[in-house]
Amino acid sequence: MTMSLYAVTFDCTNAADLARFWSDVLGRPVDADPSEEFAAISHGGESPAVPCWMFNKVSEPKRTKNRVHVDLVSGDWKAEVDRVIALGATRIGDFDEGGSTWTTLADPEGNEFDIAAAQQ
Repeated sequence: MTMSLYAVTFDCTNAADLARFWSDVLGRPVDADPSEEFAAISHGGESPAVPCWMFNKVSEPKRTKNRVHVDLVSGDWKAEVDRVIALGATRIGDFDEGGSTWTTLADPEGNEFDIAAAQQ
């Protein structure tokens, strides 16, 4: 049996708003008819190799650090970090460990994620 990643799913207070943020980060459009309850990017999408991103409204707020988070990589790490902050992310910290450089950020609902510098 083989499995592959289907979706990255976020619990949130407003699915459409958070989907728009991630749509801008990823440069991928939000699927048609997003609502406060549910929104998606590439649901039923372009390629099985490209996971969809789903956003579901939940009643309880985020309380602690994520146990799982998304890692993104960019050849222009500093510019991408600045761009994503301008979209509404919050910088948590910058790190340089074990030959890797990255910035940890939080999306507008507090979900942590990293943007790493591509290895040269």
